[in-house]
Amino acid sequence: MRRVIVDCALYTHGVRQHRLDDVFAAAREAERENGFVWIGLVDPSADEFDALIEGFSLPELAIEDAIRAHQRPKLERYPDLTFAIVKPVRYVDHAEVVDVSELAVFVGPRFVVVVRHGDSTVPARARRALEGDAETMALGPWAVLHRLLDLTVDEYLDVARDVDVDLDEIEDQVFGSPPGQDHAERIYRLKSEVQQFRRAVVPLVGPLHRLASGHVPGVPEEMQQFFRDVEDHALRVADSIEAADTLLTGVLAADLAQVTVEQSRVSVQQNSDMRKISAWAAIGLVPTAIAGIYGMNVRNLPAAETSFGFWVVLVVIGAACVLLYRAFRRNRWL
Repeated sequence: MRRVIVDCALYTHGVRQHRLDDVFAAAREAERENGFVWIGLVDPSADEFDALIEGFSLPELAIEDAIRAHQRPKLERYPDLTFAIVKPVRYVDHAEVVDVSELAVFVGPRFVVVVRHGDSTVPARARRALEGDAETMALGPWAVLHRLLDLTVDEYLDVARDVDVDLDEIEDQVFGSPPGQDHAERIYRLKSEVQQFRRAVVPLVGPLHRLASGHVPGVPEEMQQFFRDVEDHALRVADSIEAADTLLTGVLAADLAQVTVEQSRVSVQQNSDMRKISAWAAIGLVPTAIAGIYGMNVRNLPAAETSFGFWVVLVVIGAACVLLYRAFRRNRWL
Protein backbone atom coordinates (compact mmCIF):
# COMPACT_ATOMS: atom_id res chain seq x y z
CA MET A 1 0.00 0.00 0.00
CA ARG A 2 2.89 2.41 0.55
CA ARG A 3 3.35 2.75 -3.21
CA VAL A 4 -0.14 4.15 -3.74
CA ILE A 5 -0.64 6.13 -0.51
CA VAL A 6 0.07 9.80 -1.19
CA ASP A 7 -0.77 10.89 2.34
CA CYS A 8 -2.60 9.51 5.36
CA ALA A 9 -3.09 11.86 8.30
CA LEU A 10 -5.24 12.33 11.36
CA TYR A 11 -7.11 15.61 11.92
CA THR A 12 -8.74 16.69 15.17
CA HIS A 13 -10.50 20.03 15.71
CA GLY A 14 -9.42 21.07 12.24
CA VAL A 15 -5.70 20.58 12.91
CA ARG A 16 -3.42 17.99 11.38
CA GLN A 17 -1.96 15.82 14.15
CA HIS A 18 0.40 13.42 12.45
CA ARG A 19 0.86 11.15 9.48
CA LEU A 20 -0.40 7.60 9.89
CA ASP A 21 1.70 4.79 8.50
CA ASP A 22 -0.64 2.06 9.67
CA VAL A 23 -3.75 2.24 7.50
CA PHE A 24 -5.33 -0.64 9.40
CA ALA A 25 -5.26 1.38 12.63
CA ALA A 26 -6.30 4.68 11.05
CA ALA A 27 -10.03 4.26 11.60
CA ARG A 28 -9.57 3.18 15.23
CA GLU A 29 -7.30 6.12 15.97
CA ALA A 30 -9.74 8.57 14.39
CA GLU A 31 -12.53 7.22 16.60
CA ARG A 32 -10.34 7.37 19.71
CA GLU A 33 -9.15 10.92 19.02
CA ASN A 34 -12.63 12.18 18.00
CA GLY A 35 -11.28 13.30 14.64
CA PHE A 36 -11.12 11.96 11.12
CA VAL A 37 -8.56 10.42 8.81
CA TRP A 38 -7.83 11.70 5.31
CA ILE A 39 -6.22 9.12 3.03
CA GLY A 40 -5.04 9.97 -0.45
CA LEU A 41 -4.34 7.19 -2.96
CA VAL A 42 -3.17 7.18 -6.57
CA ASP A 43 -4.04 4.45 -9.11
CA PRO A 44 -4.43 1.56 -6.60
CA SER A 45 -4.98 -2.00 -7.74
CA ALA A 46 -7.63 -4.28 -6.27
CA ASP A 47 -5.05 -6.06 -4.09
CA GLU A 48 -3.68 -2.78 -2.79
CA PHE A 49 -7.19 -1.71 -1.87
CA ASP A 50 -7.71 -4.73 0.41
CA ALA A 51 -6.29 -2.87 3.40
CA LEU A 52 -8.95 -0.17 3.05
CA ILE A 53 -11.71 -2.74 2.71
CA GLU A 54 -10.70 -4.24 6.04
CA GLY A 55 -10.02 -0.98 7.81
CA PHE A 56 -13.04 1.08 6.70
CA SER A 57 -15.62 -1.45 5.42
CA LEU A 58 -16.00 0.25 2.05
CA PRO A 59 -18.74 -1.09 -0.28
CA GLU A 60 -17.36 -3.44 -2.89
CA LEU A 61 -19.38 -1.89 -5.72
CA ALA A 62 -17.97 1.52 -4.89
CA ILE A 63 -14.47 0.07 -4.66
CA GLU A 64 -14.87 -1.49 -8.08
CA ASP A 65 -15.85 1.92 -9.53
CA ALA A 66 -12.95 3.60 -7.74
CA ILE A 67 -10.39 1.13 -9.08
CA ARG A 68 -11.66 0.89 -12.67
CA ALA A 69 -12.02 4.64 -13.18
CA HIS A 70 -13.65 5.98 -16.39
CA GLN A 71 -16.92 6.51 -14.51
CA ARG A 72 -19.50 9.25 -14.92
CA PRO A 73 -19.57 11.93 -12.21
CA LYS A 74 -22.08 10.78 -9.61
CA LEU A 75 -23.03 10.72 -5.93
CA GLU A 76 -24.16 7.50 -4.25
CA ARG A 77 -25.36 7.07 -0.71
CA TYR A 78 -24.60 3.89 1.24
CA PRO A 79 -25.74 3.12 4.80
CA ASP A 80 -22.50 4.30 6.43
CA LEU A 81 -20.88 6.53 3.85
CA THR A 82 -21.25 8.61 0.70
CA PHE A 83 -19.38 7.83 -2.51
CA ALA A 84 -18.70 10.44 -5.17
CA ILE A 85 -17.00 10.49 -8.57
CA VAL A 86 -15.55 13.84 -9.64
CA LYS A 87 -13.67 14.63 -12.86
CA PRO A 88 -11.16 17.49 -12.65
CA VAL A 89 -10.04 18.88 -16.00
CA ARG A 90 -7.31 21.07 -17.40
CA TYR A 91 -6.97 22.64 -20.83
CA VAL A 92 -3.80 22.03 -22.85
CA ASP A 93 -3.95 25.21 -24.90
CA HIS A 94 -1.25 24.52 -27.50
CA ALA A 95 -2.91 21.21 -28.43
CA GLU A 96 -6.50 22.37 -27.76
CA VAL A 97 -7.12 19.26 -25.66
CA VAL A 98 -9.25 18.90 -22.53
CA ASP A 99 -7.28 16.59 -20.21
CA VAL A 100 -9.66 14.78 -17.84
CA SER A 101 -8.60 13.02 -14.65
CA GLU A 102 -10.80 11.34 -12.05
CA LEU A 103 -11.30 11.36 -8.31
CA ALA A 104 -13.24 8.74 -6.36
CA VAL A 105 -14.14 10.05 -2.91
CA PHE A 106 -15.40 7.99 0.04
CA VAL A 107 -16.87 10.18 2.78
CA GLY A 108 -17.57 8.51 6.12
CA PRO A 109 -18.23 9.82 9.63
CA ARG A 110 -14.54 9.53 10.57
CA PHE A 111 -12.67 9.29 7.30
CA VAL A 112 -12.20 10.56 3.77
CA VAL A 113 -10.57 8.35 1.16
CA VAL A 114 -9.61 10.05 -2.12
CA VAL A 115 -8.56 7.84 -5.02
CA ARG A 116 -6.90 9.74 -7.86
CA HIS A 117 -6.54 8.60 -11.45
CA GLY A 118 -4.56 10.94 -13.67
CA ASP A 119 -2.40 13.99 -13.05
CA SER A 120 -4.84 16.23 -11.21
CA THR A 121 -3.41 18.54 -8.53
CA VAL A 122 -6.83 19.09 -6.94
CA PRO A 123 -6.35 16.69 -3.94
CA ALA A 124 -2.96 18.17 -3.03
CA ARG A 125 -4.24 21.74 -3.35
CA ALA A 126 -7.32 20.92 -1.31
CA ARG A 127 -5.22 19.44 1.48
CA ARG A 128 -2.89 22.45 1.56
CA ALA A 129 -5.79 24.89 1.61
CA LEU A 130 -7.71 23.10 4.35
CA GLU A 131 -4.65 22.56 6.53
CA GLY A 132 -4.31 26.34 6.52
CA ASP A 133 -7.99 26.82 7.46
CA ALA A 134 -8.62 25.04 10.75
CA GLU A 135 -12.13 26.48 11.10
CA THR A 136 -13.31 24.91 7.86
CA MET A 137 -11.38 21.68 8.43
CA ALA A 138 -13.15 21.35 11.80
CA LEU A 139 -16.39 20.73 9.88
CA GLY A 140 -15.03 17.28 9.13
CA PRO A 141 -15.03 15.03 6.05
CA TRP A 142 -17.76 17.02 4.29
CA ALA A 143 -15.45 20.04 4.27
CA VAL A 144 -12.93 17.95 2.35
CA LEU A 145 -15.54 16.91 -0.24
CA HIS A 146 -16.63 20.52 -0.61
CA ARG A 147 -13.10 21.77 -1.19
CA LEU A 148 -12.44 19.04 -3.76
CA LEU A 149 -15.64 19.99 -5.60
CA ASP A 150 -14.94 23.71 -5.28
CA LEU A 151 -11.44 23.44 -6.75
CA THR A 152 -12.68 21.12 -9.50
CA VAL A 153 -15.42 23.54 -10.55
CA ASP A 154 -12.94 26.43 -10.42
CA GLU A 155 -10.88 24.47 -12.95
CA TYR A 156 -14.04 24.10 -15.05
CA LEU A 157 -14.39 27.89 -15.10
CA ASP A 158 -10.77 28.28 -16.22
CA VAL A 159 -11.20 25.71 -18.98
CA ALA A 160 -14.44 27.37 -20.12
CA ARG A 161 -12.59 30.70 -20.46
CA ASP A 162 -9.76 29.04 -22.43
CA VAL A 163 -12.27 27.37 -24.74
CA ASP A 164 -13.96 30.75 -25.32
CA VAL A 165 -10.61 32.21 -26.39
CA ASP A 166 -10.15 29.44 -28.96
CA LEU A 167 -13.73 29.94 -30.13
CA ASP A 168 -12.99 33.60 -30.80
CA GLU A 169 -9.88 32.59 -32.78
CA ILE A 170 -11.87 30.13 -34.87
CA GLU A 171 -14.55 32.72 -35.59
CA ASP A 172 -11.89 35.19 -36.73
CA GLN A 173 -10.33 32.55 -38.97
CA VAL A 174 -13.61 31.46 -40.55
CA PHE A 175 -15.01 34.94 -41.20
CA GLY A 176 -11.77 36.84 -41.62
CA SER A 177 -9.58 34.59 -43.74
CA PRO A 178 -9.57 34.53 -47.56
CA PRO A 179 -12.32 32.42 -49.17
CA GLY A 180 -11.63 28.77 -49.81
CA GLN A 181 -9.68 27.96 -46.64
CA ASP A 182 -11.15 24.95 -44.84
CA HIS A 183 -11.14 25.07 -41.00
CA ALA A 184 -13.46 22.10 -40.49
CA GLU A 185 -10.78 19.86 -38.99
CA ARG A 186 -9.95 22.30 -36.19
CA ILE A 187 -13.63 22.98 -35.53
CA TYR A 188 -14.42 19.26 -35.33
CA ARG A 189 -11.49 18.69 -32.97
CA LEU A 190 -12.54 21.49 -30.63
CA LYS A 191 -16.16 20.35 -30.78
CA SER A 192 -15.03 16.88 -29.70
CA GLU A 193 -13.11 18.35 -26.75
CA VAL A 194 -16.15 20.42 -25.75
CA GLN A 195 -18.21 17.22 -25.72
CA GLN A 196 -15.65 15.58 -23.45
CA PHE A 197 -15.74 18.65 -21.22
CA ARG A 198 -19.54 18.38 -21.12
CA ARG A 199 -19.32 14.75 -19.93
CA ALA A 200 -17.23 15.90 -16.97
CA VAL A 201 -19.41 18.87 -15.99
CA VAL A 202 -23.07 18.28 -16.74
CA PRO A 203 -23.54 14.98 -14.78
CA LEU A 204 -22.04 16.69 -11.71
CA VAL A 205 -24.81 19.30 -11.51
CA GLY A 206 -27.35 16.79 -10.13
CA PRO A 207 -25.13 15.57 -7.24
CA LEU A 208 -24.24 19.16 -6.36
CA HIS A 209 -27.94 20.03 -6.19
CA ARG A 210 -28.56 17.10 -3.84
CA LEU A 211 -25.71 18.21 -1.58
CA ALA A 212 -26.90 21.84 -1.63
CA SER A 213 -30.57 21.05 -0.97
CA GLY A 214 -30.07 18.76 2.01
CA HIS A 215 -31.11 15.58 0.21
CA VAL A 216 -27.94 13.77 1.28
CA PRO A 217 -28.04 12.54 4.90
CA GLY A 218 -25.17 13.61 7.10
CA VAL A 219 -24.30 16.89 5.34
CA PRO A 220 -24.01 19.61 8.01
CA GLU A 221 -26.51 22.40 7.51
CA GLU A 222 -23.76 25.03 7.53
CA MET A 223 -22.08 23.23 4.61
CA GLN A 224 -25.13 23.38 2.36
CA GLN A 225 -24.62 27.04 1.48
CA PHE A 226 -21.08 26.26 0.36
CA PHE A 227 -22.35 23.45 -1.87
CA ARG A 228 -24.95 25.86 -3.30
CA ASP A 229 -22.18 28.23 -4.31
CA VAL A 230 -20.34 25.40 -6.08
CA GLU A 231 -23.60 24.37 -7.77
CA ASP A 232 -24.10 27.91 -9.11
CA HIS A 233 -20.62 27.89 -10.62
CA ALA A 234 -21.18 24.47 -12.15
CA LEU A 235 -24.46 25.63 -13.72
CA ARG A 236 -22.65 28.63 -15.19
CA VAL A 237 -20.06 26.33 -16.74
CA ALA A 238 -22.77 24.01 -18.08
CA ASP A 239 -24.46 26.99 -19.75
CA SER A 240 -21.12 28.08 -21.19
CA ILE A 241 -20.56 24.59 -22.63
CA GLU A 242 -23.99 24.59 -24.27
CA ALA A 243 -23.30 28.02 -25.77
CA ALA A 244 -19.87 26.90 -27.01
CA ASP A 245 -21.30 23.77 -28.61
CA THR A 246 -24.06 25.77 -30.32
CA LEU A 247 -21.56 28.34 -31.54
CA LEU A 248 -19.24 25.64 -32.90
CA THR A 249 -22.15 24.07 -34.76
CA GLY A 250 -22.95 27.44 -36.34
CA VAL A 251 -19.33 28.20 -37.18
CA LEU A 252 -18.92 24.75 -38.72
CA ALA A 253 -22.02 25.28 -40.86
CA ALA A 254 -20.72 28.70 -41.94
CA ASP A 255 -17.29 27.27 -42.75
CA LEU A 256 -18.79 24.45 -44.82
CA ALA A 257 -21.06 26.96 -46.58
CA GLN A 258 -18.08 29.17 -47.43
CA VAL A 259 -16.13 26.20 -48.74
CA THR A 260 -19.14 25.06 -50.79
CA VAL A 261 -19.64 28.54 -52.23
CA GLU A 262 -15.97 28.81 -53.13
CA GLN A 263 -16.01 25.38 -54.72
CA SER A 264 -19.11 26.34 -56.70
CA ARG A 265 -17.45 29.58 -57.82
CA VAL A 266 -14.35 27.68 -58.94
CA SER A 267 -16.53 25.12 -60.70
CA VAL A 268 -18.46 27.86 -62.50
CA GLN A 269 -15.22 29.53 -63.50
CA GLN A 270 -13.85 26.24 -64.76
CA ASN A 271 -17.01 25.60 -66.77
CA SER A 272 -16.77 29.08 -68.26
CA ASP A 273 -13.16 28.52 -69.19
CA MET A 274 -14.01 25.16 -70.75
CA ARG A 275 -16.77 26.75 -72.83
CA LYS A 276 -14.37 29.43 -74.09
CA ILE A 277 -11.74 26.86 -74.96
CA SER A 278 -14.32 24.71 -76.76
CA ALA A 279 -15.68 27.71 -78.68
CA TRP A 280 -12.26 28.84 -79.87
CA ALA A 281 -11.39 25.25 -80.76
CA ALA A 282 -14.56 25.00 -82.86
CA ILE A 283 -13.75 28.28 -84.61
CA GLY A 284 -10.20 27.13 -85.27
CA LEU A 285 -11.45 23.83 -86.62
CA VAL A 286 -13.10 25.50 -89.69
CA PRO A 287 -9.91 26.87 -91.34
CA THR A 288 -8.04 23.74 -90.33
CA ALA A 289 -10.61 21.46 -91.98
CA ILE A 290 -10.85 23.54 -95.21
CA ALA A 291 -7.08 23.92 -95.48
CA GLY A 292 -6.72 20.19 -94.92
CA ILE A 293 -9.15 19.35 -97.72
CA TYR A 294 -7.59 21.74 -100.23
CA GLY A 295 -4.14 20.46 -99.31
CA MET A 296 -4.95 16.90 -100.41
CA ASN A 297 -4.22 17.53 -104.16
CA VAL A 298 -7.65 16.26 -105.09
CA ARG A 299 -8.88 17.41 -108.50
CA ASN A 300 -12.15 19.20 -109.26
CA LEU A 301 -12.38 20.97 -105.90
CA PRO A 302 -14.57 24.09 -106.08
CA ALA A 303 -12.58 27.10 -107.39
CA ALA A 304 -9.33 25.21 -106.86
CA GLU A 305 -8.02 25.86 -110.34
CA THR A 306 -9.33 29.40 -110.88
CA SER A 307 -7.37 32.60 -110.46
CA PHE A 308 -9.66 33.82 -107.69
CA GLY A 309 -10.03 30.45 -105.93
CA PHE A 310 -7.61 31.31 -103.13
CA TRP A 311 -9.55 34.45 -102.23
CA VAL A 312 -12.86 32.64 -102.38
CA VAL A 313 -11.61 30.05 -99.90
CA LEU A 314 -10.31 32.77 -97.57
CA VAL A 315 -13.67 34.56 -97.66
CA VAL A 316 -15.52 31.32 -96.91
CA ILE A 317 -13.19 30.58 -94.00
CA GLY A 318 -13.54 34.12 -92.64
CA ALA A 319 -17.35 34.09 -93.00
CA ALA A 320 -17.64 30.71 -91.26
CA CYS A 321 -15.43 31.88 -88.40
CA VAL A 322 -17.39 35.14 -87.98
CA LEU A 323 -20.71 33.27 -87.94
CA LEU A 324 -19.43 30.80 -85.34
CA TYR A 325 -18.01 33.64 -83.25
CA ARG A 326 -21.35 35.49 -83.25
CA ALA A 327 -23.22 32.31 -82.42
CA PHE A 328 -20.94 31.59 -79.43
CA ARG A 329 -21.20 35.20 -78.25
CA ARG A 330 -24.98 35.03 -78.45
CA ASN A 331 -24.93 31.90 -76.26
CA ARG A 332 -22.44 33.53 -73.87
CA TRP A 333 -19.70 31.06 -74.52
CA LEU A 334 -17.36 33.89 -75.42
